[in-house]
Amino acid sequence: MNSNPKHNLTYQLTHDLGNAIVKGKYKVGDGLPTEAELCTEYDVSRSATREAVKMLSAKGLIVSRPKKGIRVLPESNWNMFDTDVLTWILSSNPSLSLLKSFTEVRAAIEPQAAALAATNATFEDIEEIEKALTRMKQSEQGLDDPLDADISFHVAVLKASGNCFIMQLSEFISTALKVSIRYTNKTKGEEGDVQKHADILDTIKSRNPEKAHHAVKTILDEALELINSNL
Repeated sequence: MNSNPKHNLTYQLTHDLGNAIVKGKYKVGDGLPTEAELCTEYDVSRSATREAVKMLSAKGLIVSRPKKGIRVLPESNWNMFDTDVLTWILSSNPSLSLLKSFTEVRAAIEPQAAALAATNATFEDIEEIEKALTRMKQSEQGLDDPLDADISFHVAVLKASGNCFIMQLSEFISTALKVSIRYTNKTKGEEGDVQKHADILDTIKSRNPEKAHHAVKTILDEALELINSNL
């Protein structure tokens, strides 16, 4: 844990303001309180406030200009690949259309990641996927968390792809999966399908890129169909 008080205050203010913006407390085009007003409202220093404003600007939520103040930017400007921004959005009761968009991104990435894993995965990579699958099986008996185990499996496949760009998306996909998987499992009335995940592992272990691609695509097609049926 970071023990730097300034850092902690800056992050807390960034988190509080980011949440407030995402939840609509401050509308697009609205002005936020001035830095001086934020210092008073949140009882933080001017330097911590200034850093928080910089962080939110970098995430695309606001723009701060001299003599014009701080303005909230449209959602189209927000950096959806920033895990803080994504966490704030997902904690604010995201729409089905957003979950659909995210699942479409997964469908564009994860089948290909599995296909690459079937070619590139090391022995250690396959071990990590196997561990995640074991956790999924144990979760059926109440011995592990089903959501965490499911996410671990998908992240392990991404990392096994051996593609540095796909691997960089692990944190983004892991963050969004916390809501996405929870929604699809709740709608289906069951936890993640262990057998279908086992099929993905088998195709990777057998070094069959086409079947690995198809196995992951099958799961994501089902998720998209489920979301579309409820839109």
